[in-house]
Amino acid sequence: MQVKKEAKDTPVRYVKGVGPIKAGLFERIGILNVSDLFYYLPRRYEDRTRIVDIKDAKVGEAQGIVGTILKTNSFKARTGTYIFELQVGDENNKISAVWYNQPFMSKVLSKGERVVLYGKLDKDQHLVMTHPAYEVIDEETEEGTFSSLEVGRIVPFYSLTENLGQREIRKVVKEALSAYSSSLRDHLPTKIRARKKLVDSKFAVENIHFPHSEENLERAYKRLIFEEFFLLQVVMALRRNRIKGKGIKHEVKGSLLGDFESLFSFNLTSEQKKCIKEIEVDMAGEKPMYRLLQGDVGSGKTVVAMYALLLTCQNAHQGVLMAPTEILARQHYVTVSKTLMPLGVNVRLLVSGMDEKGKETVREEISKGEADIVIGTHALIQEGVLFKDLGLVVIDEEHRFGVDQRKILRKKGTSSDVLVMTATPIPRSLVLTFFGDMDTSTLEEKPAGRESISTWWANEEKREDIYSFVRDEVKKGRQAFIVCPRIKKTGSMELRSAEAEYEHLKNDIFKDLRLALIHGRMKTEEKDNIMESFRRGEYDILVATTVVEVGVDIPNVSVMLVEHAERYGLAQLHQLRGRIGRGRHASYCILLGRAETDSSIERLEAISNTTDGFEIAQKDLDIRGPGELLGTRQSGLPELKFGNIARDFSIMEEARLEAFSLVKEDPDLVMGQNTGVKAALLEMFKGKLKI
Repeated sequence: MQVKKEAKDTPVRYVKGVGPIKAGLFERIGILNVSDLFYYLPRRYEDRTRIVDIKDAKVGEAQGIVGTILKTNSFKARTGTYIFELQVGDENNKISAVWYNQPFMSKVLSKGERVVLYGKLDKDQHLVMTHPAYEVIDEETEEGTFSSLEVGRIVPFYSLTENLGQREIRKVVKEALSAYSSSLRDHLPTKIRARKKLVDSKFAVENIHFPHSEENLERAYKRLIFEEFFLLQVVMALRRNRIKGKGIKHEVKGSLLGDFESLFSFNLTSEQKKCIKEIEVDMAGEKPMYRLLQGDVGSGKTVVAMYALLLTCQNAHQGVLMAPTEILARQHYVTVSKTLMPLGVNVRLLVSGMDEKGKETVREEISKGEADIVIGTHALIQEGVLFKDLGLVVIDEEHRFGVDQRKILRKKGTSSDVLVMTATPIPRSLVLTFFGDMDTSTLEEKPAGRESISTWWANEEKREDIYSFVRDEVKKGRQAFIVCPRIKKTGSMELRSAEAEYEHLKNDIFKDLRLALIHGRMKTEEKDNIMESFRRGEYDILVATTVVEVGVDIPNVSVMLVEHAERYGLAQLHQLRGRIGRGRHASYCILLGRAETDSSIERLEAISNTTDGFEIAQKDLDIRGPGELLGTRQSGLPELKFGNIARDFSIMEEARLEAFSLVKEDPDLVMGQNTGVKAALLEMFKGKLKI
């Protein structure tokens, strides 16, 4: 929903009671105009509707009382504490109220005024409320009712800044609602509101701040949440509509899947075959494929992507696979070329670390169509990379690329099919939110023959035992990763750094073993050489930073020791753990850390109790929220203000159905009230959305 121009664009300084100085305080909390004020949601509410006669007030309970101020008193105690107290009631029933170190109260409340107080009633020598909420009653009806922002109602509490209090912000919000709420325009089409039994925008905004009842508050929230999800899903529907032009129609020739499977020494899982069939159907269709392939670490996504690349080559088109790091790109290059080159498929690598002559040779092969499949990093999206006939774009670890980078690669072809992969399992609620414009294939089943990974969380006292365990694994012919959170030791922080730890382990702990060090600041060639040597078994232990988090595949590694594990997110810990357990021997992930917060304890317990990536992803969503988990900036979508995709998932599904139905009927949003939807989207995306 939006506010009409005159209200939406009214600076908050012009709201009664604000002015230029206080406007600066509101600006600190992101409120520049009336519209910002309307949608500045309370962080919690307190039910202060219980008002009783003084004679019925109960000690130990929070309640409101109404009475006349009989007397006031202010003085300084021997300790220097300023005390203001008053007595409220009548000749028969009285209570006291007291405020400490608030001298201004003597100017706010005066003898003879009718007031309502709300707070917990205690009994000392007499009945007393300490620092109660209060309001002077200006008008009272014959029935004794009154209008108050502080008591006798459900009261909102907002996030504040210094010198801006709750009473003040409530008064300003109330003034803004009184002056401007009538100018709120409703951008949800009437038929959708009627179908979903949603309140109008004016009701929603008024009751989100000053709800007349719990029921009205729930109705107001549902309206705001539904609208937010609805607009987001309209964008998804528009995106999907935009890419569904005429695409490349790939023909599946002969027994391609059977021939492909025969290239491997193992059988594909049933889920791999299912995902391949889904991709086949998309690529054989007349419309471009736009599909997300998500799977847990080690579920075999690369094999599925390889089949899609082979399919486009069999149809005389080129394929490209973009990875976020050179290590991962080179690994994909080795895997894909080793598998597909015997079939006559020409696979090429293009990464920034190559010399200029080598890059120029590959670029020339790409432009002439001599390179069938190109694997690389950001180097693929440079201006000089021109494909002759790009049929398929595969993007690995897509959340590591910005939305603009993905667009540039897609535009290297004309209506190319697109397959994006992620090894970060994504809960269905997040898939609909951030990938709602895509079809989804999911791999949960692990390939046969892989051993399970044992995970445990240990504290510093177990360090010597852990080192002994690592040594025992090396004696068995296995290898180990030891991951540190930093490259160098910095300042006074007692964090183990990769460089310092490497020297300590090499010289003091594992003097008889072969150790290597790898981190992100090394030159690409140096990193690649170290990783390749480790892969060949020339080192027993690799000390590293999280540079090994993505895509590293060394089946002989059986131990992953993570230092300061409490500092990592759940998804990152799961990714690190996924670097082991890739062979046919038992593997162990040891999380060494001292968790001191509830969330870090929750994370380490969760990762220790399950290896199910989808279960971990849901837990990560619960702990961190969607914005941090996937990065809303990367998605090109605004952050959610009202909805919680885990809590409000059923509302999102309803909103999605309505949004896709609306766009199907009116793809350009030009019919009737749909123009209002378009206006709301343009406002929501601050002009960055093309419709």
